[in-house]
Amino acid sequence: MLALCVLIVTLVLPKQARFRFEYEKGKKWMQKDLSSPYSFAIKKTNAEIEKDRKEILKAILPVYQDNNEVVLTALENFNTDFETKWKDSGGSETDKIKYELLGSNLLKKIYKRGIINSIKKYQADSPDYNFSLAKNNISSQLNSIDVYTVKTAENYIENQLKSIVNPKIRNWLSKLLKGHLQANYIYDERLTDKLEADALSSISTTRGMVQKGELIVARGTNVKGETFQKLESLKAAYEEDAKVAGNSKLVLFGQFLIVGLVLSILIAFLYLFRRDIYQDNRQLSLILLVITFMLLGLSYAIRVNVPSLYYIPYCIVPIIIRILFDTRLALNIHLLVVLIAGFFVPNSFEFAFIQITSGMVAIYSIKNLIKREQFLISALLILANYFIAFLGISLIRDGSLYDIEWVNFIPFIFSVVLSLLAYPLVYAFERMFGITSDVTLMELTNTNTKLLRDLAFKAPGTFQHSLQVANLAEAAIFKIGGNSLLVRAGALYHDIGKMDNPQYFIENQ
Repeated sequence: MLALCVLIVTLVLPKQARFRFEYEKGKKWMQKDLSSPYSFAIKKTNAEIEKDRKEILKAILPVYQDNNEVVLTALENFNTDFETKWKDSGGSETDKIKYELLGSNLLKKIYKRGIINSIKKYQADSPDYNFSLAKNNISSQLNSIDVYTVKTAENYIENQLKSIVNPKIRNWLSKLLKGHLQANYIYDERLTDKLEADALSSISTTRGMVQKGELIVARGTNVKGETFQKLESLKAAYEEDAKVAGNSKLVLFGQFLIVGLVLSILIAFLYLFRRDIYQDNRQLSLILLVITFMLLGLSYAIRVNVPSLYYIPYCIVPIIIRILFDTRLALNIHLLVVLIAGFFVPNSFEFAFIQITSGMVAIYSIKNLIKREQFLISALLILANYFIAFLGISLIRDGSLYDIEWVNFIPFIFSVVLSLLAYPLVYAFERMFGITSDVTLMELTNTNTKLLRDLAFKAPGTFQHSLQVANLAEAAIFKIGGNSLLVRAGALYHDIGKMDNPQYFIENQ
């Protein structure tokens, strides 16, 4: 069983050599002077790449296509509608040709200048923006202020028709003209997206080079700014080089040794201090299953490039083990899981500190689970621990409240929410492995359960006797620090067999 667990965990863990140096931004480099073992490119920061991306997108103009068919159709439809609806205008036949010519010329003038539909994403800095117009296979640059939108074209029509004295004709012609306005410069989203994608694909993710033998960081130097970026670039180059040139079988063997060592320590602990669990295959299988699934979740998160590995609810393991077993076992298992996970997360010491302290808070906050709100209280305490640890580490690293990136705390909140899944998982594990937790004992001690109600009805004297024994036993166990729920449940059910022949026993006669 142990060998199978070690094999599964080893096979699913990421097969990648690990950078040999540990460092944190804002802290001093306490190791010997580090010189570059080979030449490598310096990676740009995410902020630099985002800046380049914005500059490139700003330089790419949206493309509009001149659609002359729209103009011809609009003019033709206007003339047709004018002929059929002129009677509704209230004008005379002598004025018909004049107003038809006026309306037709207005439409031609508007469409000659052009009508566009504004695109909001290009109006972030200003309502007017430059665009590229493709007309007769010739591209020209215009600004949105040089053309109409449907709204500005309608305003232009109203201004031009103010000279018409007859308000009925003026309103009728204005409405008719507005009904034949539509964009004749059509936004070509596909071509624009292609131009943007082609431009973005040319963004360089590196800037400058570090030559072989060049000093990267000296002992005692603060790791920040350019030094930090060089270390990040060296780490990426090292791991990429190891992925190509390294022996993956040796990496696999190394992981097998580490996982095997950690789980062997767990088995040794169970053998020495919890022989009852060590000899029970069901309980041992449950423990190994919980550990395996947590490490499987970590491996999956790494493979799909989750933005932060702190999204994973590591505290769910100690919560489940604490509820189903005890505090000491929960703490040992949590420590071992964090030790394995520390090999695959950045800033291993920081990760271990945050997760170990949070796991301890999770374990200590569930001393005796007798109320459901304890899960919520435990989650809030874990969140408080995460916040204090995050704030403390950020202040040590940055030395300023203003430089703290609070958005990085979101994964911790998500992790705490996911840790609440421990409650239904405990129930599932109880049913699957036949283990009784404090939650189940609390349910069993409820005198409204069907079995105890039957006892009270069939053997009321025995029921009262059981209640008295339960109260006495519970009072005694409180004094010596035992499991009061277990003792009370045992006392309530110790005479349950008397229901078969209650009159035989004197307390029911």
